[in-house]
Amino acid sequence: MNILVTGGAGYIGGTVTQLLLERGHSVVVYDNLCHGKRSMVPPGAAFVEGDVADSKRLEELFASDSFAGVMHFAALIEAGESMQKPEIYFRNNTAATLGLLEAMLRKNLKRLVFSSTAAVYGEPVSTPIVEDAALCPTNAYGESKLLVEHMLSWIHRVHGLRYASLRYFNVAGAIPARGEAHEPESHLIPLILDVALGRRKNIKIFGQDYPTPDGTCVRDYIHVKDLAEAHLLAFQALDGHDRMIYNLGNGRGFSVREVVDSARRVTGHPIPVEELPRRPGDPAILIASSAKIGTELGWKPKYTQLDEIVQSAWEWHQQRYQKQP
Repeated sequence: MNILVTGGAGYIGGTVTQLLLERGHSVVVYDNLCHGKRSMVPPGAAFVEGDVADSKRLEELFASDSFAGVMHFAALIEAGESMQKPEIYFRNNTAATLGLLEAMLRKNLKRLVFSSTAAVYGEPVSTPIVEDAALCPTNAYGESKLLVEHMLSWIHRVHGLRYASLRYFNVAGAIPARGEAHEPESHLIPLILDVALGRRKNIKIFGQDYPTPDGTCVRDYIHVKDLAEAHLLAFQALDGHDRMIYNLGNGRGFSVREVVDSARRVTGHPIPVEELPRRPGDPAILIASSAKIGTELGWKPKYTQLDEIVQSAWEWHQQRYQKQP
C-alpha cells in the first residue's frame, strides 16, 4: 500500500514510517519540519515539505499521488506551552486537521489513523484509565486533540470515514538510528540521559508528596516500537472495523524516582537530583489501560521493563551525540 504519513520527520511518525517501509509499504512523508528534521525522514520514503494547514499544497499532493490511507501525526505536543499559547494549538492541531480531512473527503479517501493523546481524559477519577472514562482535558493540548476526535466521529457518521484514534501518554525508547529528541527538550527520560551525558548538571523532580509509593508522580511509559506496531495494526484493522478508539500503554506505571533509578542502573551515572515543589496541574498517577486493543486486535507491548526502554534510549542518545561535530 501507498500511505501518507503526516509528521513523518518526527519521533513517532518517523518510527511508524520506518516500520511501514520494512513491511513493504511505500510511504510519502508530509512534514513542515517545524520540529522534525529532513535527515530524520527514513531512507526509502518520499518526502514532501508542507504544512497540514496548507490546503492548496494538500490538494496538489492528493492530485499527484494515490493513497490507501493517511496516518496523521503532525501536531504540537507540549501541554505546558498550550496553556501559554492555546491559540496556536487549536490552529495547528485542530483547524489544520480539519483541512486535512476536507482534502481527504474531496479525494474520497476514507481511511485514517489519528495520533491522539490520553490527555483527553484530564485528571482521572480512577486508574488505569479506560476508553469510556470521562473526557475532561485540563490543558489546551488535550482539548485540541479531543476536538479532532469529535470531528472524526461526525465525519464518520455523515461521510463514512473509517478511522482509528489512538490515545497514549509517555512514549520513550528508541530503535536503531531513531530516538527521541525535542528542541527544547521537556520529556523526562531524555532529560535524565542528558545528565548522564554531562549536558545537564541534575534532573529536577517536581513534588515529593504525592499519594504514591515514593511520593513522586507515576506515569505510563510505552516503547516507541510497541506504539508504532499498534499504529500499523490499527491501520490494517480498518479493513474490518470502521471506527476504533484505543488506549495504548505499558500496562503499569513508573514513578519519577523509579525512572531516575533505572537510568542510574543503565548508564552507571549517579544522576544528581534537585527536588522542587509541585507544578500546578500535575496529576499524581496517569496510567492508561490497553486491555481493549489487546482483546480486539491482539496487540500486546513487548517492552514492558523500564530498564529495557531506558537502555534503548541510552544507546541512541550516545550515538546521537557522537555523530555531532
